[in-house]
Amino acid sequence: MNIKIGDIVTRPSYQRDLLFRVIAINDSEAGKYATLIGEDVRLIADAPCTDLEVVDAKEQDQRKKQEEELLERSLELIQQDYRLVREKTEYSMTNGYSHSHRLFQIPGKVLHVDGDPNYLRKCLLVYEKIGVPVYGVHCVESEMPEKVGKLIEDVRPDILVLTGHDAYSKGKGNKDDLLAYRHSKHYIQTVQEARKRVGNLDQLVIFAGACQSHFELLIQAGANFASSPSRVNIHALDPVYVVAKLSFTPFTDRINVWDVLRNTLTGAKGLGGVETKGLLRTGMPYESDE
Repeated sequence: MNIKIGDIVTRPSYQRDLLFRVIAINDSEAGKYATLIGEDVRLIADAPCTDLEVVDAKEQDQRKKQEEELLERSLELIQQDYRLVREKTEYSMTNGYSHSHRLFQIPGKVLHVDGDPNYLRKCLLVYEKIGVPVYGVHCVESEMPEKVGKLIEDVRPDILVLTGHDAYSKGKGNKDDLLAYRHSKHYIQTVQEARKRVGNLDQLVIFAGACQSHFELLIQAGANFASSPSRVNIHALDPVYVVAKLSFTPFTDRINVWDVLRNTLTGAKGLGGVETKGLLRTGMPYESDE
């Protein structure tokens, strides 16, 4: 089969488990190899063209429908959590007394730096849907360390998301060897640069990593949340679900890590973190009485 750049493909040797988009094709002594990025997971991989199968439009539509149903269930959980937070906050601010004033809320502001422009667009749509204020920037992983400082100064975010693509290759070393990862070193360097600007983990909350990233080193570098403890793939929108919990939890509350992970599509195998304060602030009245 003639594989072309832009094709949506699967890998029969992996039981056709994931959809990939072909972004490059290179010749080698062993034959033609394609560079692939996941359609729904933040994975970048190389594969021989002989191990690729183009996915027809009908199957793409079927998988897209299944994906949308999964996302809707996760969004419902996030929105349910937000309603409960709002009710609890209103009761706390008024000591349970009834009142005629409307509350206003200021969620944590997000700077989302993504190595994949398509995933960034998907994430921005979900941020908008759930009401998270966000400034999105496409930046290839290797350039993130040199650009993140200026971005933080310009945007002044409460939450910084550093993501894109990554991959761990057993053939290049064990899971503790940073050289065995495609982009983990870039995420680690970027977290370190961000912490030079804002060292306090509660003043700037950082999510960093992608599929199979070096979780332990990302946390050591200063990330609050990161991927991937079990070196598994994470979903393209998992960073958004982590951020939503952070952004909509009152600043007076500390977030249990499991409360963050339970609404993600990947869970504790793909994501982890440390106890962190929420970022939501609530005020009143929304409108002055006249």
